[in-house]
Amino acid sequence: MKIEIKVPQLPESVSEATLLSWHKKQGDFVKREENLIDLETDKVVLELPAPEDGGLVEVIAKPGDVVKSGQIIAYLDTSVVNKEAKSDTSGEADASNNSTAGNSSTANKNDVIKNDSKNEVLAMPSAKKAALDNGIDVSQVAGSGRGGRVLKEDVLSSMISGASGKGGRIEERVPMSRLRKRVAERLLESQQTNAILTTFNEVNMKPVMDLRNKYKELFEKKHGAKLGFMSFFVKAVVHALKQYPVVNSSIDGDDIVYHGYFDLGIAVGSPRGLVVPILRNVENMSIADIELKIADFGKRAQAGKIELEELTGGTFTITNGGTFGSMMSTPIINPPQSAILGMHAIKERAVVEAGQIVIRPMMYLAMSYDHRLIDGREAVLTLVAIKDALEDPNRFLLDL
Repeated sequence: MKIEIKVPQLPESVSEATLLSWHKKQGDFVKREENLIDLETDKVVLELPAPEDGGLVEVIAKPGDVVKSGQIIAYLDTSVVNKEAKSDTSGEADASNNSTAGNSSTANKNDVIKNDSKNEVLAMPSAKKAALDNGIDVSQVAGSGRGGRVLKEDVLSSMISGASGKGGRIEERVPMSRLRKRVAERLLESQQTNAILTTFNEVNMKPVMDLRNKYKELFEKKHGAKLGFMSFFVKAVVHALKQYPVVNSSIDGDDIVYHGYFDLGIAVGSPRGLVVPILRNVENMSIADIELKIADFGKRAQAGKIELEELTGGTFTITNGGTFGSMMSTPIINPPQSAILGMHAIKERAVVEAGQIVIRPMMYLAMSYDHRLIDGREAVLTLVAIKDALEDPNRFLLDL
């Protein structure tokens, strides 16, 4: 029976998607639940599993095509059987003969093919396409992504370094991904529609670092998650937002919407760029809950498995440029939110305590806010409350 392969139903906030790549070609046999394509939306890459076993008899949409929910992109014939699955006695005999020394080169060749296939799996779809378009063997490109995954940037860097080594001058023109275009649109929208100001402060991280160092091994043993810094910042932010709820609110037309919950966006890196999954009702989460969820976000972001629903909403965002070495920045608000906190690198600096010069691990904090809604007083006091909570974690542990 011939069945239609359609683009899955996209969320209401996503009107269309781009077909990144086919994992199967026309004429291939596919198994049920085997991934057929990668679809890139404004926020995430979606996979489309095969609904049944069968032969991919007709492919309609090609990589790069813009598609919509319910659009037919291929046809699958369930009456087609997998011929390769049939036993081949002559093949078995050949395989037996290949065990001799005289045929060892054939076995080695098969190993190389398997290794190449493995490398293909460890390359992101955009990297595969860039390599294919430019005649590059992606298995020869060093991957900088999680687990050694080859990213598109790795392929382009390989091209440029290759050309430089030969004294060549190379330029590569590639279309912006849907995610990058959407990020550009939202950042420009944020700059144009919000009256953005940024307030700065610094925090002594020694109390948090001492607490973390004292309990990190016990924490990981009990909860199965590493005790990082982000969970302390999440708790400190919620502690501060409870005191100054306007910073957790948003503008809707001529109304101010005060949120009676705390949904914090946590910016994490992915091979496709920065994504901001949401920790929902974080006020009800423990330190362990937060660390486990953030670790899950990071892992799935690298694999392109963050769901669209996890990227929508949010009342406040935390971003950590310090992981890349940033000392200071002015983060841009993520609409329709009204504020965002920027963390930065921890550096030992000389500070004065009780009239004495001491060395402390210090971090600069930056909070950008929409001045249409949040006055300077509330912004400054919110950041001070975050600083105070981090310098004395008992404040948020005891709700003081």
